[in-house]
Amino acid sequence: MKLFHRRRRTVIVALLALGLGAGAFAYAATNTVPGSTAGAGSGTISGYTISNVAYTLNATTPTNLDQVAFTIAPTAATTVKAQLAAGGSWYSCANAAGSVTCNSTSPQATVAAATQLTVVATQ
Repeated sequence: MKLFHRRRRTVIVALLALGLGAGAFAYAATNTVPGSTAGAGSGTISGYTISNVAYTLNATTPTNLDQVAFTIAPTAATTVKAQLAAGGSWYSCANAAGSVTCNSTSPQATVAAATQLTVVATQ
């Protein structure tokens, strides 16, 4: 009977050791995390100068504005948009070395609604 109790105790101790070993291995497992970058910085935001503004009236209905053109400096603006009234539509513009043209026909701008010219540009 003593031999049976010893074997039983040995089996229990062995199972307990095996369980503890497996648990320790689970906690010791490694994770692979890819490298990443993060950072912060600052830069100066300077404005653009708009000059030589000219409006093109529609030939058939002169109360409609078909285009606004102007000069922008610095000339390297890559995206330029114009708005002819506060809260109005934004029109995409084309910049050719500082000479900007904005078609204002979709939706059609009108002389009466054109109360201010707002230009936004990025480089």
